[in-house]
Amino acid sequence: MNKVGLIIKREYVTRVRKKSFIIMTILGPLLFAGIFASVFLLNRVDSEKHTIVVVDKSHLFEGKFKSDTKLTFVYQNENVDSLRAKSKDLGYFGVLFIPASDKIESLEKGVVLYSEAQPGFDIIERIKFTIEKDIKNAKMVAAGVDDKKLDMIKTDVEIQTRDLENKETSTGLTTGIGFGSGLLIYMFIFIYGAMVMRGVMEEKMSRIVEVIISSVKPFQLMLGKIVGVALVGLTQFLLWVVLSIAAVSIVSAAFLGDKTEKEKIEAMQQMRPGMNQMNQLNAAQQDQIMSPKEKLSDALASINFVVIISAFVFYFLGGYLLYSALFAAIGSAVDSETETQQFMLPVTIPLILAYVVSATVMTNPNGSVAFWFSMIPFTSPVVMMMRIPFGVPYWEVGLSMLFLIAGFIFTTWLASKIYRIGILMYGKKVSYAELWKWIRYHN
Repeated sequence: MNKVGLIIKREYVTRVRKKSFIIMTILGPLLFAGIFASVFLLNRVDSEKHTIVVVDKSHLFEGKFKSDTKLTFVYQNENVDSLRAKSKDLGYFGVLFIPASDKIESLEKGVVLYSEAQPGFDIIERIKFTIEKDIKNAKMVAAGVDDKKLDMIKTDVEIQTRDLENKETSTGLTTGIGFGSGLLIYMFIFIYGAMVMRGVMEEKMSRIVEVIISSVKPFQLMLGKIVGVALVGLTQFLLWVVLSIAAVSIVSAAFLGDKTEKEKIEAMQQMRPGMNQMNQLNAAQQDQIMSPKEKLSDALASINFVVIISAFVFYFLGGYLLYSALFAAIGSAVDSETETQQFMLPVTIPLILAYVVSATVMTNPNGSVAFWFSMIPFTSPVVMMMRIPFGVPYWEVGLSMLFLIAGFIFTTWLASKIYRIGILMYGKKVSYAELWKWIRYHN
């Protein structure tokens, strides 16, 4: 084991001292923040405007379509065929035709949008929402429901979520943390697993491994390389956590200060008619005067980050160790990176499948799909990390961890069978049949 320790130290020290590691450790949190911020910024920067001509023969939707910065509606009474012919020359995106009809129900299938380019989903939904709303209102008026009663019927329900200790929670925040954790596990396994595979291939092709094998066993070399790179990834992740917490603390202290408390006092003064009524505020009214920042703070306080970070470290290490053993075996079996493609796909399919089912897991984190995918060792690192922020029974987490440990032991044993032969095999195109012979070989 002393030799394994030396290999681990060499892999760790060599990679941590690289400039790329230092740069990515510093820039990593900024890059992730920039990716999420760019989504919102690009949405605002997107200034493309479309003009749609509305030909309303029913005269039921005049003035109903509201223009904004991205979509402009123009009403005209010309012939629709004439407008279609010259809409491109006039710079119109399309022509919306609403036919005349004695029965309002017939409009549900008769509206047509003519456009040269396929309209986007947001344009279709915008038009559909306006038409559906007005047809529904017209039907209710025809049924004898006047405008006042119609306004009374309209309802906007906002559901607050709290835990059993009456602390504010947030489904959106929990979903974001779960999906983000699963995505990071998915990315880290690919990044550091590929790092192990390339390291094995480089040592094999440079024939350095022949010198190393004379001093250590192939299994010791493979295990040392896998654990060494795992410690590199864990170090980088922990530094990202520390840097992110420090950045958030500095920004909060510099820009927020006591602003939250001040906003709360001002809101309370505006809502209370007098000091005597202040004592009569119930819990629901007090929630209404809480600022969005305070609600977010309460929601964050309800999340057990210690459990999430601890689980993340375990599932990152477990998932990485499971897959990196297979990546190391692939690297030892081939002579060039182009030959890895035929072996990479079967190995990575379970990991890709775990990411594919993320939508189902986020929708129903306690369903049967989420449960079984969080138990299978090849998918549990991603799926279980998506479930944990929602609250998972401890017995399920423990069982999942046991299966993952068993899966790591199995893949390491399997990979060692391939590694000990493949690492010294040169100039031979390896097939699945050949790999099966190596696995069955007894020495």
